Amino acid sequence: MPIRAIVFDAYGTLYDVQSVRGLALELCAEQGELVTQLWRLKQLEYSWLRGLMQAYEDFWSVTRAALDFSLISAGIEPAPRLCDALMEKYLRLDLYPEAAAALDALGGYQLAILSNGSPAMLAALVEAAGLSGRFADVISVDRVKSYKPDPACYALVEPALGVPTAETLFVSSNGFDIAGAKRFGFRVARIARMDGMPAPESAAIGPAELYRLLRTQPEQLGLGADWTVRRLTDLPALLAGQEPINPSAGAGSAPGR
Repeated sequence: MPIRAIVFDAYGTLYDVQSVRGLALELCAEQGELVTQLWRLKQLEYSWLRGLMQAYEDFWSVTRAALDFSLISAGIEPAPRLCDALMEKYLRLDLYPEAAAALDALGGYQLAILSNGSPAMLAALVEAAGLSGRFADVISVDRVKSYKPDPACYALVEPALGVPTAETLFVSSNGFDIAGAKRFGFRVARIARMDGMPAPESAAIGPAELYRLLRTQPEQLGLGADWTVRRLTDLPALLAGQEPINPSAGAGSAPGR
C-alpha cells in the first residue's frame, strides 16, 4: 500500500531535547550536564509510570516533576526561579537543523505530529519554530489521557487524518516509540542520528554517554523499524519510489486542531 500520511514524534525527532543543555550549564554550572540528562531520562520514566499506574497528569506536570527530581539528585535546590527558566526552554526547544527542509520536501503527504506533549506545549513549540500551518494535525496524547507507547495514543492518528494505519509512516528517533508504533501497525522510519558511534572503552562514562546508550539505540523487543535513516532529510529519497496520493495535502488546519 502506498504511504499517504507521515506522522512525526516531536521530542527528540523534530525537536532537540538536548538543546536545554546550554541553559542548564549556565544556571547549574558543573552540574548542568547531569541535570540535562537526568531530566530527559526521568521525564520519560515518569510518563511510563503514570501510564502504568493509570494516574495521568499532563506532560507539563510530568516534565516539572522530572526536573525537580533531577535538580534534587544533583544537589541543587529546585527553586521556582530556576525551574521556571528551565521549563520555559522546553517551550522553545531547538528544531533540528534539517527539519524544516524535510517538511518542505514532504509537503505532498498529509503531515502530522503525535506527541506526549500537552496541547499548550506543542502549540508553543510549533509556533516558536515557525511551523504553523505545516501539519494537518498536531495530536497530543492528552486526548486519551495516557502516554506512548500505549496503543490508545497511536489509535488517535487514523481518525484525525482519515488515513488507514497501514498507509501511514510513523517517524521517531525514540526506541520505545518505534516499538510502540510498529506494534500498533504503522510502517516506521527510525531517525538514527548517532548510529555508528563506537562503544565506550570503559564503564567510566559521563551522563551524556549514558543517555546515548540508553535512549538512542534500537530496543531489542523484536519490533524494529522498517527503515533506518540518519536525518529527516533522508525521508524524501526513502519515499521516492511512490507518488503521494494527495499532492496538495501538506498544509491543514491550525496546529492542535
